[in-house]
Amino acid sequence: MRKHPDTTKSRSVALTHFFAGMRAALPVILGFIPVGIAYAIMARQAGLSILQTTGMSVAVFAGASQMMAIGMYEQGAGLLAIILATFILNLRHVIMGTCIVNRMPTGHTAKKLLLSFGVTDEGFAIFTTVDSKWCTLAFYGGVTVVSYASWVLGGFLGAVTSDLLPPILTASLGIALYAMFIGLLTPNIRGNARLALLVVLTAVCNIILSEIIAPSWALIVSTLLCALIGVFFVDLEPKAAPETTKQQEVDHGQH
Repeated sequence: MRKHPDTTKSRSVALTHFFAGMRAALPVILGFIPVGIAYAIMARQAGLSILQTTGMSVAVFAGASQMMAIGMYEQGAGLLAIILATFILNLRHVIMGTCIVNRMPTGHTAKKLLLSFGVTDEGFAIFTTVDSKWCTLAFYGGVTVVSYASWVLGGFLGAVTSDLLPPILTASLGIALYAMFIGLLTPNIRGNARLALLVVLTAVCNIILSEIIAPSWALIVSTLLCALIGVFFVDLEPKAAPETTKQQEVDHGQH
């Protein structure tokens, strides 16, 4: 039976978009593999086996959450506290996933839900900045394949080579967790004094609560409490500086 020309054309377009997504995600490899290695070394130092370390990357696929979970596990936190903390940290993926799906004009809902597993900060940035003609399931599928493969590969390489690296090097990679969170925060707090103040308030709250309750639960309570404060306190779209606004008005009047 001959294939319908429209079906053949549709598959050809899908493949074109898929490979375009893969090419767009190639720079992600440069970040995911090193951070994946750092995560794996932390996991191995915490007592996880090579299979457990790699399996976590396969099942979770969230660098900051995995690092935080490993840190909490090493501190003796309970399973419920770890799950709740990582859930709170990953709530941003719900918003990002919704934005990604809204940019896809077509596609089966089931496939969109499946690809939502691949939502990352980097994938979100790529998909929401490309031309609208590339906003398809196939394109985001290509982005997800490259991102996911590089993250799992980084975790596997780190797990396998962790015992071969010098102790001083593996010990220095413990700062990767803090670097990851700083990397997530910096773009958001730049030019937003209220958000920066909220971050400091959250840190202070966590330090104080850690003296009263278990550190793992102090992290969760301080995050939720300060997030609630931030709803009424933080403007995520800070107003332009007076000079900028005035200049925009002048430019507008010249047109």
